[in-house]
Amino acid sequence: MKDRLSGQLDLAALFDPAAAPRLIESLTLRGDDVARDADVLCTVVGSPSFKDGRIASVGQPVGFACELLHAWRSSGVNVTARLEGAYALAIVDSKRGCVFLAVDRFAIETMCYRTDGKTLAFSDRADCVQGCDEELDPQAIFDYLYFHMIPAPRTIFRQVRRLPAAHAVLIDQHGAREARHWPLHFDEQHRQPFAAARATFRDLIRTGVATEVAGHQRVGAFLSGGTDSSTVAGMLCQVSGKPAPAYSIGFDAEGYDEMEYARLAARHFGCEHHEYYVTPADLLASIPAVAQHHDQPFGNSSALPAYYCAKIAQADGCTKLLAGDGGDELFGGNSRYAMQRVFDFYQALPQGLRRRIEPLCEDHSPLRRVPGIRQATGYVRHARVPMPDRLQSFNLIMGLGPASVLTADFLAQIDLSEPSRHMQATWNECQAPSLINRMLAYDWRYTLADSDLPKVRGATRMAGIAVAYPLLADRLTDFSMSLPPDWKLRRFKLRWFFKEALRGFLPDEILAKKKKGFGLPFGVWATRHPELRKLAEDSLTSLAARGIVRPDFLQALITRHLPEHPGYYGEMVWILTMLEHWLRQQAR
Repeated sequence: MKDRLSGQLDLAALFDPAAAPRLIESLTLRGDDVARDADVLCTVVGSPSFKDGRIASVGQPVGFACELLHAWRSSGVNVTARLEGAYALAIVDSKRGCVFLAVDRFAIETMCYRTDGKTLAFSDRADCVQGCDEELDPQAIFDYLYFHMIPAPRTIFRQVRRLPAAHAVLIDQHGAREARHWPLHFDEQHRQPFAAARATFRDLIRTGVATEVAGHQRVGAFLSGGTDSSTVAGMLCQVSGKPAPAYSIGFDAEGYDEMEYARLAARHFGCEHHEYYVTPADLLASIPAVAQHHDQPFGNSSALPAYYCAKIAQADGCTKLLAGDGGDELFGGNSRYAMQRVFDFYQALPQGLRRRIEPLCEDHSPLRRVPGIRQATGYVRHARVPMPDRLQSFNLIMGLGPASVLTADFLAQIDLSEPSRHMQATWNECQAPSLINRMLAYDWRYTLADSDLPKVRGATRMAGIAVAYPLLADRLTDFSMSLPPDWKLRRFKLRWFFKEALRGFLPDEILAKKKKGFGLPFGVWATRHPELRKLAEDSLTSLAARGIVRPDFLQALITRHLPEHPGYYGEMVWILTMLEHWLRQQAR
């Protein structure tokens, strides 16, 4: 796979005042936009802009990279505070003797790098960082099995790091120092009239969509039938002044198909609606390609239907798709937000009372055998787990038991508590008083930057089409952070403000529906379609020889557990199948 941004340089030459000027002159960086002068070279990908408008420069109009070079001279590492939009950038400065790498707030664009103090290499893809010996990191493989993706800053390659969302790294003679460049400051005391907030909200969405449409002849939208995608598709129709192309994926499997709501939204807004039903044959044809397209193992099962959605849009003449990602995570739309509020009530009880209650809820307690009371003890057992570990109480691999899933040799190479420490550090980054805002900031990292956005980014790039996320525009994000917490989660009502502000714009049926998205019925299909089952069996058989997962677990998984509970165990079969096909692409 090709990268979009890359570079490699000799740090010793950069730190040598005599050699540095010649280094800048001879250095080659790849990117969408590259600029250089006597002692600074910079490259950028994405669609960034300056919050304060263009920088005044002498002569003819220049590209963004040239403007960025001027901004770097005056602002240094604080230049990111002046940027908005999606970007990954690299700046090499021979006069200051440093390299500066940064990514946007949500890591819509990515940056991976490797340095040993003597050389530096970077790329937007982990598997394209030059000079890497490609040694795999066992801890990253466990992280993948735990999260179904690999959270930054770790990558599958032991020597390569990926910048977390809203982070930058400065590399100079003192080493490499990563830091967050966008603070997570929620204004929980701000109050404003609902009518004014609604008008601002709608205008920001409209402006965000209009910005992304500019310069493209034909722009379409993903349309799942949920509130976010329906909002973007509807606003696209308004902005373009004509029926906008919208693309929906369906599944011929009970409980997985949302096409009814996508059709409802398309009729309501007058979209030019395109439908595609993914089949088991599509999975057979595309699983290896989708797995191998990503720069490291990636287990979000919605990646495959998202790819087919992007594929039909590209074939239909679209040059860009608009995605609805971000609405849930900015405005409080995930069901776990209400659920965790229920559990958090227990944390407010006096500690002395909790010490008396909790022994009554242990496994040996007779109360655990009394119908009705058993459910109450289950509530206590779950609620007593502090955040954010409580969010992973039903984690798949931990629920199955790592020792029953992983080989002893592999277990000896990893730290089972590392994901918990990673989650706690992420949780601590946001100090907002309210539970809802802390959960939102947490999801900006794990749900958006490390899972949903790589899913859509991978699907669209594989299909050869651009993508944008109007609901993640910086100004809309800032607006969301100024809303009162109870406008996001009012008692147990999710995204209260979002829905009320769009009432009359969105159909009532969509405002009332529960979220599903492009879920994939892989487990169900794998039990009913012999060829798909064979692909899964062959993948797991190959994986068994790699010394990661226990062969007896894989045998039980495919022969006993999957047929008994295809929805639950299908997820484990999927992530293991995708891991195996990614490893095959690496010829391992």
